[in-house]
Amino acid sequence: MGFQNTAGPEGHQAVAVRSLSDRSAFINCRLDGFQDTLCYQGGRQLFRNCVLSGTIDFLFGYGAVVVQNSLIIVRKPMENQFNTVTADGRKERGQPTGIVIHNCRIVPELKLTPDRLTVKTYLGRPWKAYATTVVMESQLGDLIQPEGWKPWAGSMFLDTLYYAEYGNRGPGASTARRVTWKGVHSVLSRSDAMRWTVDSFIQGREWVANTGANVIYGLKA
Repeated sequence: MGFQNTAGPEGHQAVAVRSLSDRSAFINCRLDGFQDTLCYQGGRQLFRNCVLSGTIDFLFGYGAVVVQNSLIIVRKPMENQFNTVTADGRKERGQPTGIVIHNCRIVPELKLTPDRLTVKTYLGRPWKAYATTVVMESQLGDLIQPEGWKPWAGSMFLDTLYYAEYGNRGPGASTARRVTWKGVHSVLSRSDAMRWTVDSFIQGREWVANTGANVIYGLKA
């Protein structure tokens, strides 16, 4: 099944899918847009074997979501714009929410490929104070900026966000030049990474099996 918003980059915020359903699973789906393609508005959600494309903040919301074994395609934005894959909206410290990208590939679309090193692409930026984003065991292309993450506005939220990486590979995965904000954990331990699996983070063993999907409940390696 496919979902597409055809507003184009000049349409600015233009959602293709907004999901507010707890224990929702999108399997073998395609979501195409530009800015704000997917809004994971609430509940626990899984995207498995999907294709998701966009430009600015194209995976954003307030829920608890794992994107697993999927192809994340970064598209070409308008002139003088940048790309941010995620913009999590966790507002409070105690909320069990955030976004996990697990065993995925992040690549440029063909139209962006010639300009992928000049059009800046980041793993994410903090939409709200306790923005939580984990990227683990994924293939990161060379389009990802060495600093990895982008501020939303000045120093806002940099001390309260939680950004982490674990076991990534590819030319964009080096953490040597990542930003050093208080909330950034560029080299996560295995035990800490286990907190963000399908099993631990969205309690997947309780409900994902009903989908019949071949899901990784823990870490891949």
